[in-house]
Amino acid sequence: MFGLGLELSIILAICLFTACIFEFINGFHDTANAVATVIYTKSLQPIVAVIWSGFFNFLGVFLGGITVAIGIINLLPASVLYDPNIYHSLSLILALVLTAIVWNFGTWYMGIPCSSSHTLLGSIFGVGIAFMLLPDAGNVALNWMKVKDAGLSLLISPLIGFGLSMGLMMLLKKITRNNPVIFEHDETRLHPPLGIRSLLILTCTSVSFTHGQNDGQKGVGLIMIMLIALVPAKFAVDASKSPVDLLVKVTAIEEVITRSTSTEMSLENKLSCQLILDKTAHIRNLLQGISRLDATAAQTNFSLRKDITSIKKEAAKLFTTSIEQPQLPLDARSARELKEHVAFIKGYIEYAPLWVILMVSCSLGLGTMIGWKRIVVTVGEKIGKTPLTYAQGASAELVAAMTIAFSSGLGLPVSTTHVLSSGIAGSMVAKNGFKNLRKRTVRNILTAWLITLPVTVVMAGGLFLLLNWLVRLFT
Repeated sequence: MFGLGLELSIILAICLFTACIFEFINGFHDTANAVATVIYTKSLQPIVAVIWSGFFNFLGVFLGGITVAIGIINLLPASVLYDPNIYHSLSLILALVLTAIVWNFGTWYMGIPCSSSHTLLGSIFGVGIAFMLLPDAGNVALNWMKVKDAGLSLLISPLIGFGLSMGLMMLLKKITRNNPVIFEHDETRLHPPLGIRSLLILTCTSVSFTHGQNDGQKGVGLIMIMLIALVPAKFAVDASKSPVDLLVKVTAIEEVITRSTSTEMSLENKLSCQLILDKTAHIRNLLQGISRLDATAAQTNFSLRKDITSIKKEAAKLFTTSIEQPQLPLDARSARELKEHVAFIKGYIEYAPLWVILMVSCSLGLGTMIGWKRIVVTVGEKIGKTPLTYAQGASAELVAAMTIAFSSGLGLPVSTTHVLSSGIAGSMVAKNGFKNLRKRTVRNILTAWLITLPVTVVMAGGLFLLLNWLVRLFT
């Protein structure tokens, strides 16, 4: 497999299998939230609902792009992913994925709507922090700017779901004059009225697709971390692309920077320009005499990855303004050209093979069709003291779909579980106030929301240090 020996091929196959297990569990853990409303309101039969949701989760991963996946990969700098001793990289990967699987499965078993996003990111944070404790590891093992963005996204999105769902419920009350058909739960009805039923199915479809688009991409990011760490010669850069085309764009970047550098630039911008020129010169040296990227050494491809990442980072500084510098340091033509050239070379490191996307799509879609009952009961009956109504289900799912889609567009990971659960809670409060919430269930959900990150950080970090110690002991 990928030119590896038998032993390493088996190890890689096991790692890929565990990633599929994580995404499978994600399917029956998180996607239960998407089908909870249509099942509980009898809009769709359970078997139809989970197959429908599974299919649209599949489409969400397959058609949703890889922006969030790239954000997941970028949480760990290239220096953390690459180690000449492949067993050190293996200890990182196993610590990350085993922690995510154990915590996800445990919370599902207890029927607690817990976030797979929190679980995966907490595991990544844990191994990154633990890496800093290793001898000669340096003091940068996480992309802290990306960590901050991801952390804030996970913490704020449930509050947005709660507030928007509550506001939408209040608006619906005024518009429909508190129509009992949509605001009261009627156990005798076989199905909702056609219009409401169509709306509930549409919102379920939207949440399923956006869940695949966001959560499925996390699985793609997880697999790419594995491939980059274990098979860097093949996956640190997109080996299907031409090194000649990369050199052409590197030359074009040098021309733009050389033409644009002036005495009027701030010192910070001049430093960025110089760093870009240093990295382009290094890329030129690395690619000298190379006609195919799939034939280069692992260290070469990792160096290319680091250089392209640095160029992207420094170029971004030239596209921003500040109070001290209200105008762009580049003229309009140079800024446009530089953006185009940088966007092109980013494609060499911001990618995912089609087979990876298909693997995650299938795992998430199949997982959706199994194990949904525990979470559906929690969402439908145990968040509020009154059963879920049509208006509440539609409001919560509409808000969840919009929040997740917006976050995916920004490349930010969010929790489908917590956005939808908080949306249900917001709709319950809009109906009868905070007294309508079941304190025990809400407390369990809040507890899982608050402790998942710190617990998985400690679990993944501790497991990584243990496995790394065993590797150093026996190799």
